[in-house]
Parts: sequence; structure tokens; C-alpha cells
Amino acid sequence: MVATPLAPPTELIHLTGISWQTYETLLQELSDRRLRLTYNRGSLEIMAPSPEHGRFKKVTGRFVETIAEELDIQIEPLGSTTFKRPRLSGAEPDECFYFRNIDRVRGKKRLDLNEDPAPDLVIEIDVTSSSQSRLQVYADLGVAEVWIYNGASLIIHQLRNGCYMVSQTSQFFPTFPISEIAEFLQQTGTEDYLTLVKAFRKWVRKQIK
Repeated sequence: MVATPLAPPTELIHLTGISWQTYETLLQELSDRRLRLTYNRGSLEIMAPSPEHGRFKKVTGRFVETIAEELDIQIEPLGSTTFKRPRLSGAEPDECFYFRNIDRVRGKKRLDLNEDPAPDLVIEIDVTSSSQSRLQVYADLGVAEVWIYNGASLIIHQLRNGCYMVSQTSQFFPTFPISEIAEFLQQTGTEDYLTLVKAFRKWVRKQIK
């Protein structure tokens, strides 16, 4: 097993030569700690999210919920739930949502991707580390769409034939200018949280009209 720090050790550690059983064991042993584990074909990434990362995660998720609410679209948010494709991939997204398969997951205490669908939309925040390596994991899981915010832009990735392609629109909000959300996200941490949410809601209603 080889450990290679990709960032300050307190934030991100990358391990190689990790078995699926070790990954499963770490998930159990670290379940009460604020850590995110991503497993991809023997490679394991352990991340300790920073306050900055947490703020963007919270605000972006709230924005998705606000758009859905104003457009009267049903969603099922599952936050940072752990999703696994046994012996291949596993991840805990920053935020995730169901749109198409809500009835198949609503109320379930555990999800098994051998029987249950993957989330339709995943959000990843890249302000302190890159999530490009997680795209293969989400493709393995079958996530239809991934939004990645890097501190400047909000990029939409759609799954097509097993690979992600950058798209200008979201399949879940096809007429909504998703890329413009980045202008509001850039105010995270400098603007009061609820003031920002209110301003965003006002903008969403303007787009709808």
C-alpha cells in the first residue's frame, strides 16, 4: 500500500493498492468522523472537508432545492449518502438528488445499487481539491448528471454511453440557465446565507417569468 498526499495531509490523502474489504472496513470505522471516502478500482481518497467546502456544498444544495421548488418539480435529497458498486467503486457525493426514481427510494433506510437506482444528480465542490477522478466512480454508479463548481464556474456533466460529456443545460432543468448560478455561488462566505438564498429565489422567479 502506497500513500501519496495530494494536498495538505489534514485535507486529502490518496492511497493505492486498497482492497474492497479494506474500504468497507474503513467506512465502518470512520463512520462517526467527518471524512469522505472515494474508492475507485483499488485507489482510495480520504478527504476532510474544510469550512469553505462545507459552505459551498450547503449553498449549492439549497439552490437546487429552490429551483425545484419554484418550478414545482419533485425531488428527493439524500445529501452525502454513501453509494457503492461492490468491489469496483464507492463514493459519498457532496450533495445528491433523485428526480426520476423518487418512488423507488423514498423512505428507504438503506440503498443497494444492485436493486436501487443511483441518484440522478450529484453535486461536487472543487474549491479545495479536484473531483475529476470521481467522475469515473459516478459513471460506474450510473449517475445521470454531475455538477462541479470550482470556485469560478459551474460545469454540467451528463452521462452518455458510459462517459461524461460537458453540457450547457441540465436534463432536469432544461430551460434554466444553470451556468449563471456560479455568480451567486461566488458570494458564498461574503454574503449572509439567508440574504443570498432570498436573492437567488428572486432571480429564479425572474427567470421563470
